[in-house]
Amino acid sequence: METLITDDPQAAAEVIRRGGLAAFPTETVYGLGAAIFYREAIEAVFAAKGRPADNPLIAHIADESEIGQLSAEVTPAAESLIKAFFPGPLTVVLKKRPEVHDIATAGLMTIGIRMPRNDVARRFLAAAGTPVAAPSANLSGRPSPTTWTAVNEDLGGRIDCILRGDPTEIGLESTVVDCTGERPVLLRRGAVTLDELLRVVPGVTASTGGELEARSPGMRHAHYAPRGRVTIGETPHLGGKAAFIGIGEPIGDFSATMICRDAEDYASKLFEFFRECDRSGIDEIVCRPVADEGIGSAVMDRLRRAAAK
Repeated sequence: METLITDDPQAAAEVIRRGGLAAFPTETVYGLGAAIFYREAIEAVFAAKGRPADNPLIAHIADESEIGQLSAEVTPAAESLIKAFFPGPLTVVLKKRPEVHDIATAGLMTIGIRMPRNDVARRFLAAAGTPVAAPSANLSGRPSPTTWTAVNEDLGGRIDCILRGDPTEIGLESTVVDCTGERPVLLRRGAVTLDELLRVVPGVTASTGGELEARSPGMRHAHYAPRGRVTIGETPHLGGKAAFIGIGEPIGDFSATMICRDAEDYASKLFEFFRECDRSGIDEIVCRPVADEGIGSAVMDRLRRAAAK
């Protein structure tokens, strides 16, 4: 198929309304959107990405009033987090309504819900007139896209539309918190940190793994990996072309380097640097670790998952 590339949120929303797939920018990464109550469109998302069927999608909304279409039970903890962090890079997991197709939630009785703060995303979602299910707009397992050109690299010719916007602000996927139990559980780390969550809801705990993590995308399968090997450390382990990303100057010579100011800068540049290394045929990417705190915890999570693959 020919993929429409447009700057017009209305044109991309029309694709959603007629049951098609449209990629769109958010403040975290680019998402691949489909109308959440349109089963065939949800199936097409999984097919276009090559996404495992047991990896749930997140519903994106333009307004808090749409939460009631997706869930009939918003807990007090969820209400507090929504008030504090919507719109923004936080996903809350709630019990889903039966109208939400099981394929969108990987057969789970829960649904992740997020309201982006990115202006283009907000205008697109409002024009769509429906909650939009949207995983990251990349082939499954690849680094998440932070530019529209990265979306086109992976999904051009496989989806109906790409809504063109600026490079994403944060560069890592949203924080995910399960709010269905007695105490909220942080499932996936992102720009909203555990300390920030605790200031709003003191009872939030961090997941230690297990079946609960199935309620968040990005936790059960290999993700975020470039084609070259990812090494967390200071020096390469392989021969061939090596690249470096991290805070401060690298030790030794590299074919490509990305020097970051701080953990936030690291997060925003990581996935696009992975893709640049793929374009250059880099064999190994040496990633200097950062302090496992704040958004640095999210950076380290993504690095560990990429290195594991």
